[in-house]
Amino acid sequence: MDFTCQKYQELISQLKNSGYVFVTYCDYCRGKLPQRFVILRHDVDLIPLNSAVIAKFEAKMGAKASFYFRAVPESWNEEIIKEIHLMGHEIGYHYESLTTCKGIIQIAYSDFIKNLGKLRKLVPVSTICMHGSPRSPYDSKDIWKQYSFKDLGIIGEPYLTTDFSKMLYLTDTGRRWDGYKVSVRDKIEEFQEEWNNKGWSFHSTDDIIKALQEDRLPNQIMITTHPQRWNDFGLAWVTEYIMQNLKNVVKTSIIKMRKL
Repeated sequence: MDFTCQKYQELISQLKNSGYVFVTYCDYCRGKLPQRFVILRHDVDLIPLNSAVIAKFEAKMGAKASFYFRAVPESWNEEIIKEIHLMGHEIGYHYESLTTCKGIIQIAYSDFIKNLGKLRKLVPVSTICMHGSPRSPYDSKDIWKQYSFKDLGIIGEPYLTTDFSKMLYLTDTGRRWDGYKVSVRDKIEEFQEEWNNKGWSFHSTDDIIKALQEDRLPNQIMITTHPQRWNDFGLAWVTEYIMQNLKNVVKTSIIKMRKL
C-alpha cells in the first residue's frame, strides 16, 4: 500500500542506504555540497500535524529536510513550526500572495513581506517556495519579475534557483509520482521529457525504491512531498485518496482549458 507513513520510512531508509546525503534547500543554495545528495522538500499545504510526524522520523534517521508553511490557518501552526525547526530542519515560506491579492503585484509584494516577517519572528527563514494554487489564474512567482527576493535576505526559491539540468525533480503532486501529467504548476516542463527518456518517471513509491536499489538515479535529487498525503491506513488515508482523485480530474480540466 502506497502513501503510508511506513512506505515513506522505507523510501528514506533506501535513500540513506544508497549513499545519499540529506541536505536542506538552504544548504543547496549556499553550495559546498557532497557528490551525492537529496533535498527533501515538504510543502505544508494542510494538516501541519502530519508534517511534525514526518519531521520526527526524519530527525531520528539523520535526514534533515525543508518544510514550507503557508500563511493560512490550515497550514500555519506556530508551535509545530518552532518544533520542527528545533529538530534541525529548515523552515521556509510557502507563498501564494499573488493569488490571495487577486493578481495585483504591488499589493502581493507587501503581503509577502508581512507574512515573511511573521514567520521570521518564529524561526530563521532563508528560502521560499511558491504554492501552486492550481485553481488560480495567477502564478505567484510572477512577483519576482518586478521585485527581487534577494533584497529581503532570501537566497533561494526552488523553481527559480535550482539547476535542474543536474538535479532530478520528483514530486508526489496528485498523490502519484508521475503527477506532472495532472499538475498545473508543480512540475519542471523543460526537463520532464528528458527524465522520461532516461527512465526517471515513476508512478509508485516502490518504483522509486527499486530504482534506488538498482542505482539507476542521478547523484542530485529533489523530492517534494505534501505531508497531508501520507497517513497510516484508515479514514485519513481513504479520504485523501478519494479527494485527490477528484482534484486530479479538476486539474486535468484546468490544464486542457488553458491550452485552448
